Amino acid sequence: MIDLSGRVVLVTGGNGGIGLGMAEGAAMAGASIVIWGTNQDKLDRAASTLGALGVDVLASRVDVSSEEEVITSMAAAVDRFGRVDAAFANAGVSGGGPFLEQTAQTWRDCLSVNLDGAFFTFREAAKHMVERGDGGSLVGVSSTSAIHGAPGAQPYAASKAAMLAMVRGLAVEFARYGIRANSVIPGWTETEMTEGGRSNEKFLENTTKRTPVRRWGTPEDFRTVGAFLADPTQSYHTGDEIVIDGGYTRF
Repeated sequence: MIDLSGRVVLVTGGNGGIGLGMAEGAAMAGASIVIWGTNQDKLDRAASTLGALGVDVLASRVDVSSEEEVITSMAAAVDRFGRVDAAFANAGVSGGGPFLEQTAQTWRDCLSVNLDGAFFTFREAAKHMVERGDGGSLVGVSSTSAIHGAPGAQPYAASKAAMLAMVRGLAVEFARYGIRANSVIPGWTETEMTEGGRSNEKFLENTTKRTPVRRWGTPEDFRTVGAFLADPTQSYHTGDEIVIDGGYTRF
């Protein structure tokens, strides 16, 4: 029932995994789509997939850890479509290893994409939305590692916990402009980033057993929430953290 016709949805890291799933959901509801990524082949494939849904797509090669690239690419999206109504900060990289072996560079490399990239994306999107004057939606894609202890993944977990705090602040600060800010907290999901865990039979078995629905999520499981969070009729929904993990955090 969600109608996003005439709306423009931007998804960082939208060329695969959860990001592409959310972009597909918005496209199925009629939105034009902007996706950012760093892998050109994946961008081309994702653009083809989204375009087949009958919507306009702008696929741009963007490193979100670069402030200059985010500023330039956000301006290009607005120039192409005239507006950006929803911005999903989804781009992320894993980071960690044995804690005693982690380096300052390990820490910085992870946070520069996962946290700095979200900050740049949200700031530029919010500037545009405030100037345009008719609201918008900011969405941060976090992780259950922001809730649970994540051994060997402290940089990643820290970036995702900080994402939640940033989005809470955005929800309060920008409510007066009609701009909503919410977070999505995915559980174990079949993506390129989690291939290592899925290839470990014992790890896969243990995490699946702990998940009440007895499976990992898929990118398709995030289509509906992508459309829902971009829906401008949900004007009273802000400051929320939507957990999509098959019940993992409740067991």
